[in-house]
Amino acid sequence: MGFEAKSAAAVAEALGERLKQARLNQNRTQAEVAMFVGVSKKTILNAEKGKAQLDVFVAILQALDLVEQLDRFLPPQLISPIQLAKLQGQQRQRASG
Repeated sequence: MGFEAKSAAAVAEALGERLKQARLNQNRTQAEVAMFVGVSKKTILNAEKGKAQLDVFVAILQALDLVEQLDRFLPPQLISPIQLAKLQGQQRQRASG
């Protein structure tokens, strides 16, 4: 599924649906996941609708043993050789305006 042409809300909703399907595939209830994460069942429901804070989303992935998927979701970003030369070994802190 391509996310390029979708709004941020549509992408969040699609990720929520995937989260829900992962939970169902493991035959886990929203209440079970909520208890593991330490949030309410309503918070899990909202996450499955694409309305969750990032820390809750990650905690749910941990509860479903899917946290390794984050490396595929957003792989570590390498510094380009040109930027590395400009920085002379220092780590970049801000984007230029």
